Amino acid sequence: MLFNDYSYLLRNILMLSYLISCYTFHAKLYKKLRNRIVKMSLLPRLVSTSVAIADHAGKLIRDIMSKGDLGIVTKEHAKDLQTKADRNAQKCIIGSLQKHFPKIKIIGEEEEEGTSDNIVDPSSIKVLDIKCPPEYENLKEEEVVVWVDPLDGTAEYTEGLLDHVTVLIGIATGGKAIGGIIHQPYYNYQNPGSPLGRTIWSTVGGNFGGITLQSPPSDSFIVTTTRSHSSSTVNDAVASVNPTQVLRVGGAGHKVLLLIEGKAHAYVFASPGCKKWDTCAPQAVLEAVGGTLADISGVPIPYDADAPHRNSTGVLAVASGVNFTEVLNKIPEHVKNNLKA
Repeated sequence: MLFNDYSYLLRNILMLSYLISCYTFHAKLYKKLRNRIVKMSLLPRLVSTSVAIADHAGKLIRDIMSKGDLGIVTKEHAKDLQTKADRNAQKCIIGSLQKHFPKIKIIGEEEEEGTSDNIVDPSSIKVLDIKCPPEYENLKEEEVVVWVDPLDGTAEYTEGLLDHVTVLIGIATGGKAIGGIIHQPYYNYQNPGSPLGRTIWSTVGGNFGGITLQSPPSDSFIVTTTRSHSSSTVNDAVASVNPTQVLRVGGAGHKVLLLIEGKAHAYVFASPGCKKWDTCAPQAVLEAVGGTLADISGVPIPYDADAPHRNSTGVLAVASGVNFTEVLNKIPEHVKNNLKA
């Protein structure tokens, strides 16, 4: 009996020692990671943190879909939907950003505010190897605006077109998009056994990761545009650039990824239906790989905190290697004027 008691006591002591050593190891690792993050300039720190936040938001989106209760509500019109996934993802993103960067300005698509639930812990943040451009090394939180679309492609999400869905976190200062995160929660969802989901990130200066840049075919001209918000003006603009193929898909993030991966040459959307949280992150990523995004008249889209949320003069974007001016010059003046009116 005494021997059994001794063995029991010894096992508990060994287990306690093991737990203490694990705690000590992780505490040191956490401190080391935290110190490394704190020492980074704001822009690479914000991008690294936003990648972890977007990944976590993507998991929430998948969890809600797997449970089957999407909690769909209609917003401004019948095609403008919101789901529980939109709401929960935004709470996670805004709450986490506010926790780590309390002084930045955050503008999200949904009305949901951040909460203390689903806050991304620093231990889950992978420090990215990002060289901060010299002009942004001393960037302050008060100078930053973050545009958040927690679920771009909501209509497609409700219809099961899951490859159209993205999480968008765009970083701007001085009215310019300088960093972007595009997370695809369902990347590889049709390939069982493959890793599910991916995150693409970028900063100004050509820093990007999570994706391989590919050139579109040289023997055709493929245009991507809206799947569900067509009009005569939209169709006139698309037809004017003489496409050999038109890809009508959902989500601004998804459309820009088509440009980056060489599946389309241009994104043409002559409509005021797009918002700045739809385009800030995609623009930052596209421009980091050599593409261009502006409004339908070629005017830069402003991302200041007080800028109107709606991109009332449309969107025109081209892949890297495609001449933006040539495409822009084909857009009819009546199309440009319709959006300026």
